[in-house]
Amino acid sequence: MGDEYPTLFRSEQMSLVQLIVPTEVAHDTIAELGELGNVQFKDLNPDVNPFQRSFVGEIRRIDEMARRVRFFASQVEKEKEPIPIRPLYDSAPLLTVGPRGAQTIDELDVKLAEHEARLTQMNESYQLLSERLRELVEARHVLRETAVFFEQAAVRETETRTSLDDSAPLLQHDDREQQFSSGELQFDLEFVAGTIDRARLSTFERVLWRVLRGNLYMNYIDIQEPFVDPATGAETRKNVFIIFAHGDILLSKIRKIAESMGATIYPIDVNADKRADSMREVTGRLEDLQIVLYNTGANRRAELMTIGENLASWQDVVAKEKLIYETLNLLNYDVRRKTLIAEGWCPTRDIPQIQLALRHATEESGTNVPPILHELRTNRTPPTFHRTNKFTEGFQTIMDAYGVATYQEVNPGLFAVITFPFLFAVMFGDIGHGFIITIAAALMILFERKLGKADLGEIIGTFFFGRYIILLMGFFSIYTGFLYNDIFSKSLHLFHSGWDFREDYFNGTVGVSNGHTYPFGLDPAWHGAENGLLFTNSYKMKMSIVLGVIHMTFAVCLQVPNHIRFRRFSDIYTNFIPQMIFLQSIFGYLVICIIYKWTIDWSKAPTQPPSLLNMLISMVLSPGSVDPESQLYPGQSTVQVILLLLAGICVPWLLVTKPYLEWQEMKKIQGQGYIGLGADDAPRHTDDTMLEGEEEGNGRAIVEANDEEHEQHDFSEVVVHQVIHTIEFCLGCVSHTASYLRLWALSLAHAQLSEVLWDMTIANVLGMSGLIGIIALLLVGAMWLVLTIAILCVMEGLSAFLHALRLHWVEANSKHYEAGGYQFVPLSFARLNEKQ
Repeated sequence: MGDEYPTLFRSEQMSLVQLIVPTEVAHDTIAELGELGNVQFKDLNPDVNPFQRSFVGEIRRIDEMARRVRFFASQVEKEKEPIPIRPLYDSAPLLTVGPRGAQTIDELDVKLAEHEARLTQMNESYQLLSERLRELVEARHVLRETAVFFEQAAVRETETRTSLDDSAPLLQHDDREQQFSSGELQFDLEFVAGTIDRARLSTFERVLWRVLRGNLYMNYIDIQEPFVDPATGAETRKNVFIIFAHGDILLSKIRKIAESMGATIYPIDVNADKRADSMREVTGRLEDLQIVLYNTGANRRAELMTIGENLASWQDVVAKEKLIYETLNLLNYDVRRKTLIAEGWCPTRDIPQIQLALRHATEESGTNVPPILHELRTNRTPPTFHRTNKFTEGFQTIMDAYGVATYQEVNPGLFAVITFPFLFAVMFGDIGHGFIITIAAALMILFERKLGKADLGEIIGTFFFGRYIILLMGFFSIYTGFLYNDIFSKSLHLFHSGWDFREDYFNGTVGVSNGHTYPFGLDPAWHGAENGLLFTNSYKMKMSIVLGVIHMTFAVCLQVPNHIRFRRFSDIYTNFIPQMIFLQSIFGYLVICIIYKWTIDWSKAPTQPPSLLNMLISMVLSPGSVDPESQLYPGQSTVQVILLLLAGICVPWLLVTKPYLEWQEMKKIQGQGYIGLGADDAPRHTDDTMLEGEEEGNGRAIVEANDEEHEQHDFSEVVVHQVIHTIEFCLGCVSHTASYLRLWALSLAHAQLSEVLWDMTIANVLGMSGLIGIIALLLVGAMWLVLTIAILCVMEGLSAFLHALRLHWVEANSKHYEAGGYQFVPLSFARLNEKQ
């Protein structure tokens, strides 16, 4: 697998490159590399405070522009009627590179400031006008309700006069008398009128009653329509109140209490004619204000429509500019050459594309001094980069969630493309259910362009991201459904069955072999048989063990390419060979016995079929002794003793050989006269290449490489690590093999749940006839379909998915996957658009 061809078998070969960029083309160079998206820049100023870097002023300016754009977006979202936003792909691009790039940013800054000033002024005017409108509406309600009160009081004139004669008058005053109505009764009408929040009305009433000791008369009425705050959109319900009291002191107390409770007081005249004049004046002002408010809202909406035309383009430009200047802050300024120095990782095969991009940036900027790129030699571990497409991206993400592969390590994501959906299908095997999830995945793939642009939410978006995983899971589920001969808990008679059912006087209906062999999958005769569950249980349990051991064996074999690639040849015979012998001598032997037992016709054998579980237990607890009644094959005891001895030899082999080789290597180094003095005191061996590199400006890369070049381990650490590794592998072989039994358990649960759902729904209405039977079948069939999709496809599918994930992460990856790398995160505007 050459480096010039991308492959998922290993991560791509990476190179540490240095860029010498003239200051005048630095912005355009970073912008071009951001569009290309394959360079991960290193921070060459780790000791410099973020607020003291070169482009802090530009970043602050871009942050202010970003704040304005966010303000525009929030105003558009708050608008009741949706404001159309032109999508980015349909917007005219803003050219921020080239000779006019800086001028474009300046013009955009001025334009955003102007839009913000206009929109802020409109918002303030709209809010002020809305407040005045609210006050006028409240004043109109107060005038209307007080007029109603006085009219009702005039009707009850006789009752009022009687009340005044019988008791001390509350509203009468000797100095100031005024005609209440057309009669001769005189009143001193001193009152306070206004509006108050309905939630505070009861508290307001109690406080007034206690402070004034009952010397008041209060009347109130609800305002039906709510008042809406234009800033927050919150609704407030209010009441109109009118309070009568005697004396200026009491009236002053009432006003103070009302103001403290958030009430609004309106001056209402006692005279009916003046109240009518006030009502007409308020109504006229209200109509004028509504016209002004409507025009202000229309102008504000027109401004938001103009902003919506360019909002997506502004968001894109501002985000890209901020990312460019943040990247420029990672670069180092070479005072001697008056250039910017950049270092970063990139795929080796992409270096020609990067050079073309640098040349293009120089041409676009209108200068004649191109940036210079050259590779740096370093021992520093590069980042891990797997070049994926939309099909393999989901599988690679699953493996990266466990851990990022070490640089150039064998990538399990390549094999997970097949093994993951297959192990899922073993637990989910059903032709019907597999067909449903295949159709769902196919629809997502068919409309992926439209769905990719829509906001699907977190849950639906996750399913859409894994649409190709779901597609393969559906295909493999259909395949295993044919193996199990299971479609919605029913069987298919595709070929001639190998069993005929006959009536027996003593045993009832029994199956008799007719000499045929069902060519593919499970014979449909087992469905409905009394011992069908026992047979499928045994079949699926043994199949789980076989598949598990094969999967683990393959995972162990993946150690070999890693050992060869990293030149750890000693690990092949200190780790790989003893691990393989240990695994195969016990569990590989078990798999062979399972397959051998399947090949024997036990109806013609002289002995009964032995229990393989008891055989494996007795092989370890009582080696060399096999009961003749349960013997599987001749010479079984000798073979088992040999295999057990091989497994026993592998344990000290794993424990001793690698530490011994490490100890010998240390003795060899000490025999040559070298003594480790520690990392701080060790002499630095510098050759001409490194000196030349430092002279050329890549001193930081060489210093970092020397710091990381060789990680020293104490001999005791090697011993402890090997002991832990040996114990983990030996115990893991047992526990991991048992863990693969989840394939059998989930498959059994899925089949039984599907059968129960069928029996409790459709099976109960299939025998009905007539119109009632048709209606019942339609209703119950719809309920069965909904439950099948919700429970068996979604919930059971998620359960099988998680179990397949566990088998890959723990049982398989623990055998070979180091996962000690770090992700390649290049400067990419495409990723920026995905986040937005």
